[in-house]
Amino acid sequence: MLRLLRIALLVLTALSFGSAICHAQSALLDLPRDSQHSAVTQRIGITDITISYHRPQVKGRQIWGKVVPYSEVWRAGANENTTIKFTDPVTIEGQPLAKGVYGLHMIPGENEWTVIFSKVSTAWGSFTYNQADDALRVTVKPQASEAHEALTYDFDDVKSDFAVVTLRWEKVAVPFKVGVNVHEVVQASLPNQLQGLVQYTWEGWDDAAS
Repeated sequence: MLRLLRIALLVLTALSFGSAICHAQSALLDLPRDSQHSAVTQRIGITDITISYHRPQVKGRQIWGKVVPYSEVWRAGANENTTIKFTDPVTIEGQPLAKGVYGLHMIPGENEWTVIFSKVSTAWGSFTYNQADDALRVTVKPQASEAHEALTYDFDDVKSDFAVVTLRWEKVAVPFKVGVNVHEVVQASLPNQLQGLVQYTWEGWDDAAS
């Protein structure tokens, strides 16, 4: 009888431990997370823009001014750095930004937001953020939005040489415009493109000339 009680206790302990593991979040192990990872990519001309982020949910909470305080640097998502990658130079709200991968941070405000592109893209959130690492800061106006339970990034108003990146969460949307000098980028890329097999065809040179 005592042996059966010990076995039952071991089984209950194992089940409790397994349940805890299933609901755990770990920085070291690949386990389910409350804020799931997502990535979105948009091409403008031949330039790819990729945003990698984690998607926290509202869950009935007051987000702006409470869960995400006003006037404080925020990771613009959850967990690790939200990152944004540009394969070529771009402009953000008309300001130049070199190609590369940036940590994306924001400073929310009731009437104005600051969007920050940090040269450090491997940090955990914004806890070690340092303004000295900024590559660029721009200010934008938030907008009212239909409710979004999970934070999301969209590419809106996509044109041949620009798109508008929009963060949406709860009932707020935060847009910023990304522009690409498509002709300049394509022209700069042609010498590299013509180093491959395409250099031996007249069609490649004709396309480049056009």
